[in-house]
Amino acid sequence: MKGSLQDLITLLRLERLEKNLFRGQSRDIGSPRVFGGQVLGQALSAAQQTVEDRRAHSLHAYFLRPGDVNAPIVYDVDRSRDGRSFTSRRVVAIQHGQQIFHLAASFQSPEEGFEHQDEIANVPDPENLPDASKYHPSGEVPEKLSRYVSRQRPFEFRPVQTPAFLTEEKLPPRQQIWFRTVGEVPDEPDLHQTLLSYVSDYGLVGTATMPHGISFPKGNVQVASLDHAMWFHRDARIDDWLLYDCDSPSASGARGLARGQIYSRDGRLIASTAQEGLIRVWSMSRMREAHKKTS
Repeated sequence: MKGSLQDLITLLRLERLEKNLFRGQSRDIGSPRVFGGQVLGQALSAAQQTVEDRRAHSLHAYFLRPGDVNAPIVYDVDRSRDGRSFTSRRVVAIQHGQQIFHLAASFQSPEEGFEHQDEIANVPDPENLPDASKYHPSGEVPEKLSRYVSRQRPFEFRPVQTPAFLTEEKLPPRQQIWFRTVGEVPDEPDLHQTLLSYVSDYGLVGTATMPHGISFPKGNVQVASLDHAMWFHRDARIDDWLLYDCDSPSASGARGLARGQIYSRDGRLIASTAQEGLIRVWSMSRMREAHKKTS
């Protein structure tokens, strides 16, 4: 197992402080705050550790404040309900004495029922696509963006289209990307779910920027996750290729809505996601003024 993947698994396992209290650390992935997928995955992990013999089928979360990558995050789990078939948990993430994140998750005992699903898109196989590491922003770019693009990740990504943050071309609001972990993951279904929730935050809300020709390398774009919802339909291994098919039906009020469907290589619909994000583009004069205030 590659070091970046082992490090992520360690981050997601958490330290248990009390019966319903857990502590997690953070990693700087090149963004100005804690990566939202990390908090999402850690909160789900905290909830999982208070549930027996049931799997998460849905979660709904709000990002309240930016997280500090240099300080631990405490996860407080409320055991809201333990029913015959369903279990509900609420998790509050706390840092520096303030709530930075809320998550509500529901778990279900295994049960048979009706089945239907959308069909997987007809896209090239991952072996016929370049790895995302082959794409680089051109010209002078902000240090954070350069670090974000070039850092070693625990996942491989094979975009079907050129990544939206590398082009100013106005494109339809839909993109697909193949992904999998860089190494084999232990045969623990809950761990595969937390890793899937972690990676589901990569690039999702960026789909809402695609029709607008935004230039991320200029450094005058602010994008932040506001909420995140996820539904787990079927089991799949995170170390096999999965296709993330994302679209954005609307952007307004400095917010963009994006939706995603995650498919296995053989076409099974594994999970669905939805996220609204803040999208602001600052004028260069406003950026210079903000820089003066912080320097």
